[in-house]
Amino acid sequence: MARYNNFIYGFIPGLLLPIAFAWLYMHQFFPGNKTFLEAIQQIYPGALLGKLLLLSVMPNLLLVFLFYKSDSFKIAAGVLIGAMPYLVGSIFML
Repeated sequence: MARYNNFIYGFIPGLLLPIAFAWLYMHQFFPGNKTFLEAIQQIYPGALLGKLLLLSVMPNLLLVFLFYKSDSFKIAAGVLIGAMPYLVGSIFML
């Protein structure tokens, strides 16, 4: 595991996992036959998008915890830095 302990191995999933989780959440719980982007455009002006962003970062925090427990600190830092744009965006939207 030490061979794969690199920042970029955590940064890329840290950027992509919240988008995938938000898509899965919207697909499961948002009624209607709208696409993901149309649904995001519908909830954009309100605080609901900020709450969705906060919810979509939760899997990243689980990954950070798992990588810290396995002593892969560079991967954990990459996941956490990858989640920062979503956290900052959610703070400004709330």
